[in-house]
Amino acid sequence: MGLPTVFIRLTGCPLRCHYCDTEYAFTGGEYMSLDEILSKVASFNPKYITVTGGEPLAQKAPCEELMTRLCDNGYSVSIETSGAMDISLVDPRVNVVLDLKTPDSGEMSKNLWSNIERLKPSDEVKFVICSRKDYDWARMKVNELCLAQKCDVLFSPSFGQQAATQLADWIVADNLPVRFQVQLHKILWNDEPGH
Repeated sequence: MGLPTVFIRLTGCPLRCHYCDTEYAFTGGEYMSLDEILSKVASFNPKYITVTGGEPLAQKAPCEELMTRLCDNGYSVSIETSGAMDISLVDPRVNVVLDLKTPDSGEMSKNLWSNIERLKPSDEVKFVICSRKDYDWARMKVNELCLAQKCDVLFSPSFGQQAATQLADWIVADNLPVRFQVQLHKILWNDEPGH
């Protein structure tokens, strides 16, 4: 968070989370070959790349090849993916940010729990918190699955639903071993696509 990063946003998502902030990624965009994507990325001269969506692992043309080629080109690569897609084919050099779906997301039943055993220490598990109910559920999952011993865990308030200060206070009161995260793109650029 806070590092200059090029985002590759892939179109399409099989989930419909109630708090989705990228509904514009359900459709639209433009078709590009892998070579065209790599050329566009190189024009920014980045060090860090994040592949996101929509849901990048739901692509017909697998984004695993894209991520491998990005790693081969020397970039530090991460993928933001829901907890609903299998991460087993993701290049081990890629840092996975696994967004486990909370009760208020409306998509909790889609979580693929077998992904937890595939996490590396460099990966992250993220929970978007919409309410106290979500917080309590996420806290229980952090403990039940020993997530903080596997990788970094992020708690992020759902923008416009959960007060950031209140979430921070809950984390501090419970002394949870998680990182608090806000959506910088919303604070800095009002969630305008392209930033």
